[in-house]
Amino acid sequence: MNLDFLPTLNALLNALATALLVAGYLCIRRRHIAAHRRCMLTAFGVSTIFLVLYLTHKIWRASGDGSLHTSYHGKDFLHQTYLVILVTHLILAMAVPFLAIRLIVFAQTGRIDRHRRLARITLPLWLYVSLTGVVIYLMLYHFNPDPTVLIPVTRTP
Repeated sequence: MNLDFLPTLNALLNALATALLVAGYLCIRRRHIAAHRRCMLTAFGVSTIFLVLYLTHKIWRASGDGSLHTSYHGKDFLHQTYLVILVTHLILAMAVPFLAIRLIVFAQTGRIDRHRRLARITLPLWLYVSLTGVVIYLMLYHFNPDPTVLIPVTRTP
């Protein structure tokens, strides 16, 4: 079975989660609590599906050729930028599920003040993780220089 389509699907799920988070934020700003709840729970569900498919892709890659990761071949500033985005994305991606579950628990148990306080921290982090997931996908699969192609250096006399 070929699962090469999963990175693209995962990027789409990240983009959908971003849209749902923004929609949920806009709903709560307008006091549309039921719509806010639907958007945020759907964003959580979409992010959960993403995580399952992401891990599935990693396991599939590891069981195939043994390579877990796709390398980024940009040089100098591009490579450093990629690494900064990747490291911050990974660190925050480990925290967001725990924060999101806590938010859901606070909302479901009526602890709205605690929910609001935590949401002010969690929403920007979750948005960052979702958006940088799309950026990482684009960098790895669409803007990743071919390492086998050498760019000729022209010298001026």
